[in-house]
Amino acid sequence: MFLAHSEKSEKCIPVQGYADHVSGTVSRAFNAAEVAASFSVLDGDLLIDTVHHAAEYHDLGKLDEENQAVLSGKKKVKRLPVQHTDAGTAQLLVENKALPAALVKSHHIGLPDFVEESNKGDNFFRDDSVRKRVDETLIQLVKDHNQAVSGLAPKKNSDNELKGNPSLFFRIALSCLVDGDHTDTAVHYGEYPKAEKNVPLNSAERLAALDQYIAKLEDGDERSKFRGEMYEACRNSIVESDISSCDSPVGTGKTTAVMAHLLVQADKRSLRRIIVVLPFINIITQSVKVYRDALVLPGENPEDVVAELHHRADFQDVESRHLTALWKAPIIVTTAVAFFETLASNSPATLRRLHNFPGSAIFVDESHAALPVKLLPLAWQWMKYYAKEWSCYWVLASGSLNRFWQIPEFDQNFPIVPEIVPDVLREKLLSSERERVQYRYHKEHLDSDSLINFVSALPGPRIVILNTVQSAAVAALAYKNKFGRESVEHLSTALCPSDRDKVLDRIKLRLENLDDKNWTVFATSCIESGVDFSFRSGVREMGSLVSLLQISGRVNRQGSVKDEDAEVWTICLLEGCLFKLNPGLKESIQVLKEYCEAQTPIVPSLCTEALKREVRLVGKFSSALSEKEKQMRFPQVEKEFRVISNDTRLVVVDDNLVQRLEKYEKVDWREIQKGSVRIWGYRLEALRIPEIITRTGIYKWNLEYDNFIGYMAGVLKVESFVNFMDGANIV
Repeated sequence: MFLAHSEKSEKCIPVQGYADHVSGTVSRAFNAAEVAASFSVLDGDLLIDTVHHAAEYHDLGKLDEENQAVLSGKKKVKRLPVQHTDAGTAQLLVENKALPAALVKSHHIGLPDFVEESNKGDNFFRDDSVRKRVDETLIQLVKDHNQAVSGLAPKKNSDNELKGNPSLFFRIALSCLVDGDHTDTAVHYGEYPKAEKNVPLNSAERLAALDQYIAKLEDGDERSKFRGEMYEACRNSIVESDISSCDSPVGTGKTTAVMAHLLVQADKRSLRRIIVVLPFINIITQSVKVYRDALVLPGENPEDVVAELHHRADFQDVESRHLTALWKAPIIVTTAVAFFETLASNSPATLRRLHNFPGSAIFVDESHAALPVKLLPLAWQWMKYYAKEWSCYWVLASGSLNRFWQIPEFDQNFPIVPEIVPDVLREKLLSSERERVQYRYHKEHLDSDSLINFVSALPGPRIVILNTVQSAAVAALAYKNKFGRESVEHLSTALCPSDRDKVLDRIKLRLENLDDKNWTVFATSCIESGVDFSFRSGVREMGSLVSLLQISGRVNRQGSVKDEDAEVWTICLLEGCLFKLNPGLKESIQVLKEYCEAQTPIVPSLCTEALKREVRLVGKFSSALSEKEKQMRFPQVEKEFRVISNDTRLVVVDDNLVQRLEKYEKVDWREIQKGSVRIWGYRLEALRIPEIITRTGIYKWNLEYDNFIGYMAGVLKVESFVNFMDGANIV
């Protein structure tokens, strides 16, 4: 019997036959392609045909006699001696099937750079290291394949002409193949259920449940009335275009109002999934709770209906594939990082979920904070193509919406993107917000001591948002040391999600206690959007205009304080004393500083103009990235399209979880994300943080971690020691 996977004796897992694996992969990949193709406007038949051909030949090279010797255990080496993807690529090129040939080449290493491939001439898609051997053995390999594999559904031979956007097509097609391959392997290893749950969207039923949920919330005050009007307007909005926008101020109920709109649109357009994209992890937790309370039908498991995805949690190695979150729930709430970097990816483990994306309604909430300016042009192209070619519907929403599509650098045609809220209601909602806070500017740069003194003099409770995780931790720790633990809370991604949830609950309780006033929250931008908190005073480190507008939504939120007494301050930090500045905000800071020094009134209508100025400072990079996407330079696009510009890696901070992973125990991906953080790669290397031995790509935190400043407890001790050794003054 020819083999596809060797025995795992330590886990009592037998060998997997080549025929079984190929048949399983073909079946799973074909089914994935059929569903995705049903939402394709231009290339559905070609997608099915391409995936089917690729799935049949994806492991052809494993039939090489040297590889079979290893798979059978006769030869003891760690890797297959003959690179196994080139044989399937070669056979498909012989059959004049270039599209599936590209998938077979890519299903382990990712999509290639098509410019580099085209420069290889006759070696297009081939691997020079094994080409000679593959060419000599190909006829026998195909003969063995045909002998081993029988009973597959006959392949169709569709028109090979690709009509739509080729980059999107290749990513979706590779997703189908990789998911079929990885799932079949994981099922054989006992790490994935043979029969998957398939929970339908049932948009009409969930809309009725949401209506009932909203009806119970009405309490008759003015803000409740505004939310009710907002809900009805979004629910009943008639939109025919594939992209729309929602400009609505804080506290007007976008979370549920836009969801009602999406459910209506999903029912109208026969969509299968709703994806909510949020900029910050803590907003996800809050939104997920609302959606599970409002949308889960009787008898359903809330986690099966509303999936909460914090990290991309992508794992390429066989042992960890089952941990990957696959976008299979009917409602998905995820981060902008996970979402957009998936669209940009060329990596098989990441792309594995993408075939579940066609036929989705996507709500990009707080869209002003979703992406850096330099990435918006390419993201806008994807939005238009997925809408036009793969039946996706988009809503871009924010309380400080920047209409980037109206800027020539993004789109020369100035497309009409309709508002789902009528102009009359929008103006009424905005007018109630204009006098809620006063904006102030503190010109002098602040060090640690002066920052603490400045903040403590403001009326409490106070919220302070700084631009880096380290600065927030340094400030919170210094404040604690001077005024005591009860005087301060800290919230940032230095804390794992389970600890962040506890901090959010504690902040909520403290805000509800009107007698508890003299305390301060130090945080990063993860708290500036979408959180239903109201502080007495706000302080924001100089950043973007929209971030300043967003923090104002966390100050005097109910309008209970006279506007002249509710202040939001813009400050600048003095680099040093362990403070770290964020170089990625250079252009945003420059634009906002000009507004502050000119004493320009800070109003939402400035957002698009401010963005235009930022775009013109970084426009060359954006056009270069879009050109690479057009040329299908997949590795370069993935490398350069980084929502978070640095390399971040998954680090488990829960010791019990680390032990379970090291013992090969089954761990659900939800447990991984709750007990982990993402940390810059350079920082892990500098601190010598080790990988978990049994899990490639997952690290274990071996320095101090606490529930106040998270992993920064360990980082600051190391940096303080280094500074001390260098003779620096430690605050």
